[in-house]
Amino acid sequence: MRAATNPLFLDAQREVDQTSYDLVLSTLAAVAPGTELRDGLERVLRGRTGALIVLGSSKVVDSISTGGFNIDIEFSATRLRELAKLDGAIVLSRDASHIHTAGVQLLPDPSIDTQESGTRHRTAERVAKQTGFPVISVSQSMQIIQVYVHSIRHVLETSDRILARANQALDTLERYKHRLDEVTATLTYLEIVDRATLADMLVVLQRQEMVRRISEEIQTYILELGDDARLITLQHDELVGPRNDSQYHLLRDYIDAIPEHDSIEDVLHNLAALPGHDLIDIDIVARTIGSSAASESLDRYVYPLGYRLLSTIRRVPPMVVDRLAEHFGRFTELLAAELSELKSVEGVGEHRARIVREGLNRIEEEVHEN
Repeated sequence: MRAATNPLFLDAQREVDQTSYDLVLSTLAAVAPGTELRDGLERVLRGRTGALIVLGSSKVVDSISTGGFNIDIEFSATRLRELAKLDGAIVLSRDASHIHTAGVQLLPDPSIDTQESGTRHRTAERVAKQTGFPVISVSQSMQIIQVYVHSIRHVLETSDRILARANQALDTLERYKHRLDEVTATLTYLEIVDRATLADMLVVLQRQEMVRRISEEIQTYILELGDDARLITLQHDELVGPRNDSQYHLLRDYIDAIPEHDSIEDVLHNLAALPGHDLIDIDIVARTIGSSAASESLDRYVYPLGYRLLSTIRRVPPMVVDRLAEHFGRFTELLAAELSELKSVEGVGEHRARIVREGLNRIEEEVHEN
């Protein structure tokens, strides 16, 4: 899988393992604007000398290295710029805090597949695949910086271009979030009146996944922007909040209503792996999570346990949410429960029972007001 430009890794994430994806994100953070390494790379770019940099040292790296100089000094942007004037690669520590060697000739396995044409880029891709370490290639002729992580290739862009993409993504996120709020409010009303269908739940799950994906794209931009991401971060957090486990709580409510479901974790994994053009089809979403796509199946009534709405009530710990949902077994039963019934549940007590009762009343009032 190859991702040459932004938007980065939304499709890539579905085609590489989590370890590779995490390494991609940590590498983007390491070369973000404001870091010493990014300063050094831009100095090399301006100097028009080009560079090949390996972020990590191991026996595998040593085995494909020949020549060069052992330096073992602390990293600085100016040192990187000067060492890039030498022919050969530069090997840094994994955290880019030290320069191990410079002027090294890298001889990776020539049988490793690469689609690159230039010698430096072919070497960079093969070394990344063979060693498992990120490799950075600074092109003298094309004046670009490219990062290779396993089988992923990414071109670093200027902050202005990334900011433009991030702002477009924020506009999309705002629209997606508005629509998600609408369908979520509809589902809440239907749950309260005991008329929610499987289709109603799937529409919310679908919209949650759309919001999650665009949010993830923005978080990648935030990593790439480094010190320039402050305003984007504030806008993103205002829209989605610091935590977003709404998909998990929704599935906990309805997982038993899905005939051939896997675990919630597997359902979420399958949903995340769904291509974007399939995500907009509610029948495909239904099949992905293990439910029949027949219209009569999607229109049947389903009955939530109450995890989603209980989790929206502040100062109610997850343990209490679990016990209440398990005890009553159906949200409408929980909604109709008296204070005495709530506080009789193990681990709830009078204080938390009042918080829950007031929270449920508030949810009902907000639904009827809207």
